[in-house]
Amino acid sequence: MAKVTIDGIEIDVPDGTTILQAARMIGPSVTPPAMCYYSKLKTSGGYCRTCLVEVTKGSEKDPRPMPKLVASCRTGVMDGMVVTNELSPKVQEARAGVVEFLLLNHPLDCPICDQAGECHLQDLSYEHGKYTTRTDFERRTFEKIDIGDYIQLHMTRCILCYRCVKVAEQITDGRVHGVINRGDASEISTYIKEAIENDFSGNMIDVCPVGALTDKTFRFKSRVWFTKPVDAHRDCPTCSGKVTLWYKGDDVLRVTGRKDAWGEVEEFICNTCRFDKKLTTDWIIEGVRNISRHSVISANKYKRLVKPKELTINDIKALPE
Repeated sequence: MAKVTIDGIEIDVPDGTTILQAARMIGPSVTPPAMCYYSKLKTSGGYCRTCLVEVTKGSEKDPRPMPKLVASCRTGVMDGMVVTNELSPKVQEARAGVVEFLLLNHPLDCPICDQAGECHLQDLSYEHGKYTTRTDFERRTFEKIDIGDYIQLHMTRCILCYRCVKVAEQITDGRVHGVINRGDASEISTYIKEAIENDFSGNMIDVCPVGALTDKTFRFKSRVWFTKPVDAHRDCPTCSGKVTLWYKGDDVLRVTGRKDAWGEVEEFICNTCRFDKKLTTDWIIEGVRNISRHSVISANKYKRLVKPKELTINDIKALPE
């Protein structure tokens, strides 16, 4: 076990734990944001640099501070390490710079983006972004690409987090897409615009932190905060069958995997559950999904509706004369 202190809070963690994982064990108040790290995808992390933290004490054996900010998703803890995240001016300045770079070519289409309301980049820009830009050059643009029958890629919105590539490598039967070109011309693409035909390709939509990969069956149908998330399950031979149904009225507009407090799916689901089962009769309903009160999705969501008592004619008493 190693003892690490993050923003003044001490915790004992198993050896081999990263700083980011240790921070998540403490809670969201000290946890750095992560746009590329995904705990269920091997080798993820180290791309976006939003999780940079300051190590003011390396360990008990070597108490010297680390000379530069480090990526918390890639840096393992050592016994006696002291880490500063939210309380470090260096970290806040660096994070604001990283956000500025992420937004450098990002389109200002939040009002029409299907990811609005559950976009990690949107949250990050509210916390660390600037209200104005310091650049006046034309932003890069790409043509929309259909990846199979159900997924559309908006490369203009992509921040190159590599999560979708990791999903294709580790979850699906075979990867036919990846990163091509170099520098600011880099893009996620299918090499010859092949359709991705496998039963777990839809999970690329769930892991995308922005609106680059969208569900074509849900596009422009509703704002996410107008829908009601409900947990449900079915007996699926391919996956766990545990999903979240997003209702608008009596209609199921979309089906997604269940996400935890960090925005990561608890279990990956198959395309049959995601795209083909959109009737309430296909599922066993468990109840309304517990959404954090800090999320816009939680607006007007009630687990239990308390109705006023209905009065009958016998409950009405004569008025005193």
